[in-house]
Amino acid sequence: MTGETTEPPQLPFNRPTLLDPAPAFAELRRRAPLVRVRTPAGDLAWLVTGYEQARALFGDPRLGRSHPDAAAAPALSDAAIMGGPSGNYDTEHADHARMRRLLRPAFSAKRMRALDDRVADLVAQCLDEVAAARSRAPHRPVDLHAHLSFPLPALVISELLGVPVTDREYFRDLSDRASRMGSGGDAATAIAEFHAYLGRLTAAKRARPAQDVLSDLVRAQADDPSFTDDELAAMAAGLLFAGHETTVNRIDLGVLLLLANPARRDGFIADPAGQVTGVVEEILRMAAPADLGVLRYARTDIEIGGALVRQGEAVLLVPSAANRDPSMFTDPDAFDESRAPNNHLAFGHGAHFCIGASLARTELRTVFTALFSRFPTLRLAIDVHDLPVRTDQLTGGISELPVTWMP
Repeated sequence: MTGETTEPPQLPFNRPTLLDPAPAFAELRRRAPLVRVRTPAGDLAWLVTGYEQARALFGDPRLGRSHPDAAAAPALSDAAIMGGPSGNYDTEHADHARMRRLLRPAFSAKRMRALDDRVADLVAQCLDEVAAARSRAPHRPVDLHAHLSFPLPALVISELLGVPVTDREYFRDLSDRASRMGSGGDAATAIAEFHAYLGRLTAAKRARPAQDVLSDLVRAQADDPSFTDDELAAMAAGLLFAGHETTVNRIDLGVLLLLANPARRDGFIADPAGQVTGVVEEILRMAAPADLGVLRYARTDIEIGGALVRQGEAVLLVPSAANRDPSMFTDPDAFDESRAPNNHLAFGHGAHFCIGASLARTELRTVFTALFSRFPTLRLAIDVHDLPVRTDQLTGGISELPVTWMP
């Protein structure tokens, strides 16, 4: 691969619909598990399309989020989150270990169980809004994205972090702005606003701590003076982004995957308790709102899949491509709620396995069970090809999800 003379393919790749992967991934996978591409920012990167290689690299300490020369590092985009390098190159592994240690209690099984009922309450509130929107305009489609998919994850992650109810709309808007590409600098402004906001909120938590993640982190600062306010803000920003944007897309695309096949939808409605776990895992495997991947940098030279990745070069791990690898998944383009095992990489793998995976699964199981129990005749109100795609967002997805149902 190091002798390539043709211009590397340009991300993002064209795809038939939001429910179908870009054909280019399969074509590139047949060529090699790692190939050179150009990012939306115009920089060169290694794209990982093979499952085996992606799984190994997710847990490989020779890759990291930081770069020894951040100003010169290849970029994915100009988004303020996950668009380029982050963290301190010299202390990244130690900082990551500390972050996991600090956040482990917040995402413990006990804390998640305590949050279950609250998630169900928040889902019910959003579904009440869906029903109310239909009552206000009985003959018009209802935007499920606006009333459920977009607000719910922000409500849940705000509940966990300890964000006041009155601030949650602002909090949600910051997440949306920070992950926007081509914003003319507004994404960076959003991050600066977010850090300033968190400074005020953590000061309030010091004065009146509660049972929430921000209060836990403030208490941790008392035991570890080296844990700075900037680090706390960066940690909270990462939690907000991971807990909001990715879950929004999984709700939207999960609904589309179920509605795309009436028999699949009806089978789920007939036995939600028996099917919901398998349905959610298959949604996690197949839902691919954006195909830009997870950005990492080689901390040393790495040889993998026949390619030599040099120190400092960018590597894009693309779970949506790895999750369609036929060497791992039989009939990978088919939705199979009974697929077992289903060892997808939607939450990464190894040391960087998403710490909020159990929360995301709880949200998705609760959402799909409640949504289709309350609106069993739910259907898409427009053709899937006509859905408005968010091309300016790092995480992709759609900006509207018009649905209707029999009264």
